[in-house]
Amino acid sequence: MELARNWRLRDQRYRLKGNQCKICGAKYFPPREVCENCRGTEFSAYQFSGHGELFSFTIMRQAPQGHEENLPYAVGMIKLDEGPMVEAQLTDCEFAELKIGQRVEMVTRKWRAYGDDGLIVYGYKFRPTTDTNGKEFCPSAARGFYLAPIFQLVTWTFL
Repeated sequence: MELARNWRLRDQRYRLKGNQCKICGAKYFPPREVCENCRGTEFSAYQFSGHGELFSFTIMRQAPQGHEENLPYAVGMIKLDEGPMVEAQLTDCEFAELKIGQRVEMVTRKWRAYGDDGLIVYGYKFRPTTDTNGKEFCPSAARGFYLAPIFQLVTWTFL
């Protein structure tokens, strides 16, 4: 991964920023250049809330090259509250805690590192915000630790 490409994708990876068609209002993540509803080409930036519902998931026991250190891990299809479907790794949970229909929220976590001294790439993952019975809980508080949003740390570090 080149540093320039990682920099260009930072709004999508750290803030779940997509776009919205100016003609019909359809929302997209990742951003599109042509609206699939009306074929419009005029868009405005759209900031997604990062909240949604777990539509489907699977447990990965064989990883693509470069992701072996994360095995095993869960990957889910998340239906965002604003409409789009997003594929993402699920984090901060045990596999037995996952249930289709469960509420989830976006968090920023490490995706991978390139070599021992290489670039560390961060991006979005999702974690449950409800237990398997639908009761709301704070995942980090339930496990006894607090994870600050990484994009705030990155913003303050580089200002």
